[in-house]
Amino acid sequence: MKLFLSYLKSNLRRLLMLLLFQAVFAAVLLLYRAPLEGAAYGLSLCLALGLCFFIVGFLRYRRKHLALQRVLNQLQEGLPTLPEPADQPEADYQAMLAVLDEDRRRIAADAAGAWDQAETFYTAWVHQIKTPMAAMGLLLQSGQPDVALLKRELFSMEKYVDLVLTYQRLGSETTDLVLKECDLDTIIRAALKEYARLFILKKLTLAFTPTDLTVLTDEKWLGFVIGQLLSNALKYTQTGGVSIYAEGSCLSIEDTGMGIPASELPRIFEKSFTGENGRLAERTTGLGLYLCRRACALLGHGIRAESKVGQGTKVILDLSRPELSAE
Repeated sequence: MKLFLSYLKSNLRRLLMLLLFQAVFAAVLLLYRAPLEGAAYGLSLCLALGLCFFIVGFLRYRRKHLALQRVLNQLQEGLPTLPEPADQPEADYQAMLAVLDEDRRRIAADAAGAWDQAETFYTAWVHQIKTPMAAMGLLLQSGQPDVALLKRELFSMEKYVDLVLTYQRLGSETTDLVLKECDLDTIIRAALKEYARLFILKKLTLAFTPTDLTVLTDEKWLGFVIGQLLSNALKYTQTGGVSIYAEGSCLSIEDTGMGIPASELPRIFEKSFTGENGRLAERTTGLGLYLCRRACALLGHGIRAESKVGQGTKVILDLSRPELSAE
């Protein structure tokens, strides 16, 4: 009944026009003094013919409704084949539905990919942060724990927490980016102060040549990038040390660590890429350098790496002024 009333409503204008034509037809016959029986017969034929068209139209309307109901039930799996459009506007609506369905598929695929990547990252992150936690537990069980070692493990945990917070901030739609003229040496010294204890514990040397550069950047985000590069250098360097110096408008952070195979070098800034060194040294998220690349892209800085296996790695930050205005 509801479907029939809906059909009546959608065809109300046509029904009114049919009644109007019937009235005009009847008025013309009466004006010409046509026999009443003949006029009634003609009107009855017109009404019967109109009723037939009305019934056929309703059956088509019902058939299309049932077809669309089946389509609706199958939308979870994607847009199925739609009924043949009755006119051009209906064909246009179907074309719009196809575009919307394509967008829905793309958004669903992106969301699924982001979820898989996040799940991979957090799983690796949980395993990674358990390492310093376990080390601290063992140190505390010894009765007289080495305070310096405890501080080192606590520092590692803090850096892992910072990493996941940075991952969240860069994944959001907005970032707290504030560009201004910054003294590069101040940012570098702040990062070195954070990692000084690790340099001492690992007995690695540090050669820092002041750059005397002023760069247009975000102090916090550039500090994160430099800190992450120092962390990587310390992680994969067992002997020798780290050098930090400027070459023109580029900042170089160079270590004497195990180096990166040439086949892996183009991929080190990819998301979740760990490489052979990451698998050998310890379980890592493979996210640090990826976040560095993302942060540099936001800041308008370039980042690249050079490396030789067994000789070390050099990461270069291109701090040329981006085409942006300072706040």
